[in-house]
Amino acid sequence: MHSIQDAKNNPECPELLLSVKNLQIRNAQQQLVQSLDFDLHAGETVAIVGESGSGKSLSGLAIMGLLAENLKASGHAFYHGQDLLGMSEPELQKIRGRKIAMIFQEPTSALNPLHTVVKIIGEPLLIQGMPKEKVRKRVYDLLCDVGISEPQELLNRYPHELSGGQKQRVLIAAVLALEPEVIIADEPTTALDVTLQSQVLNLLQLLILNHKMAMILISHDLNLVKKYSNQVIVMNNGCIEEKGTVQEIFNNPQAEYTKFLLDHDFGEANPLPTQSSLVLSLHRIAVKFPIKQGLFNRVKDYFVALAPLDLRLNRAESIGIVGESGSGKTSLALAISRLIDSSGNIFLLNQDLSRLKERKLRPLRQNFQMVFQDPMSSLDARMTVEQIIGEGLALQKLKPAEIDIRINEALQKVELSFQYRRSYPHELSGGQRQRVALARAIVLRPKLLILDEPTSALDRTTQQAMIKLLRQLQIDYEMSYLFISHDLQVVKALCQQVMVLKDAKLIEFQDTQALFDKPQHDYTKKLIAASQY
Repeated sequence: MHSIQDAKNNPECPELLLSVKNLQIRNAQQQLVQSLDFDLHAGETVAIVGESGSGKSLSGLAIMGLLAENLKASGHAFYHGQDLLGMSEPELQKIRGRKIAMIFQEPTSALNPLHTVVKIIGEPLLIQGMPKEKVRKRVYDLLCDVGISEPQELLNRYPHELSGGQKQRVLIAAVLALEPEVIIADEPTTALDVTLQSQVLNLLQLLILNHKMAMILISHDLNLVKKYSNQVIVMNNGCIEEKGTVQEIFNNPQAEYTKFLLDHDFGEANPLPTQSSLVLSLHRIAVKFPIKQGLFNRVKDYFVALAPLDLRLNRAESIGIVGESGSGKTSLALAISRLIDSSGNIFLLNQDLSRLKERKLRPLRQNFQMVFQDPMSSLDARMTVEQIIGEGLALQKLKPAEIDIRINEALQKVELSFQYRRSYPHELSGGQRQRVALARAIVLRPKLLILDEPTSALDRTTQQAMIKLLRQLQIDYEMSYLFISHDLQVVKALCQQVMVLKDAKLIEFQDTQALFDKPQHDYTKKLIAASQY
């Protein structure tokens, strides 16, 4: 088997699979993508990088024939001499998924919530006539390939029963099932921790090399782009700022915008206030889920999602929670938010939330809010931005004029233009949606904000802006943060303390600088090494 480095250094002229010429995308008001050109050869990866809203994902959707009805694409996208942009929908259906497949950015939206994992991945194989027994074995092998440690347990689970990282890997396995010739990977590793990102990209690269496939990698992670791409296209506001080989772009960037993307300093976390008070205290909090079997669905055992742990969080303090997918990070956040059952005690502002019924808990929820990892699935698609942000205020029976003022104030705080008040979530970029989710949380002025991977789907420039924004909001409102992330560089810039979870257990808890300077656990050392740029 060839190595990944062999693929990047292969001097032969491979077969041309896809040639995009003068691709342009516009809506009724403006041009969204202008004159995108590139060639994609077998065994090659072309990366498209840029800020949120730069046109990266739109370009991939245009090639697949999946643009929204209000968007129009022109130009050419030749696949083996056939122009994809000129094909009818029935013609595209014969190519889409089978010859050209797309790994979408948000797995929660892409996976069918009514189907189990084995059906999601295996359905196209069944349609092609593969026997049911072989399909189950093939699905098992694909789950192993994408890094699922115990795939047998996942086969009959539904998407809502998976962690964010597990959903992303199931989505990748579903795309790989039909062994397409071209893969368009739209932020394929945003939900994965740093230790699994390389594993998944290594798999994709080896498939590309050994099966004469090719990939368009849409990513904001310049570290991944540098490691896994041959050619790089830098986009800004729909225009190509610069393109060239990986070596040219990273060693000798010409455009000021490219230099700006490559130069990132997230800064340091806010200093702790001199006078502090306890906001959150956890005592032996733990989460376990029943495993039911048999005809009568009886509980046979329990799956431990989070082993008992203690935690204390003060006013205006940030604690980072890091660990690989399935380590218990999100289970901890949901338990604190009283969105799943847990054992132990949760004291918020000296009140034991774990002992309250929902009726008494509801008026206290304004004191603790959660910003979820996937804003597209956590925002109501039928509501406008102003309705989403104002919903919690309406429940407080505030006057319409006061609600209007508070909505504008929240939009201003998250640096989102008032013009988006009447927009719907699908009309916004990923970064804009995350700002709306943040505005919805802070409009209630909570004492505790739980952030579950709020920057994982954002490009580095937008991450930088979001971190700066969160630091300022913490100063303005004296909020306390529990910040869940697999990106240790982001955690370092926002949190004064870090706790590391692995296999549902707390394995290390230190001040942030001490953790980076002298990590105690081998796993922590591995995480830090993988996060270095």
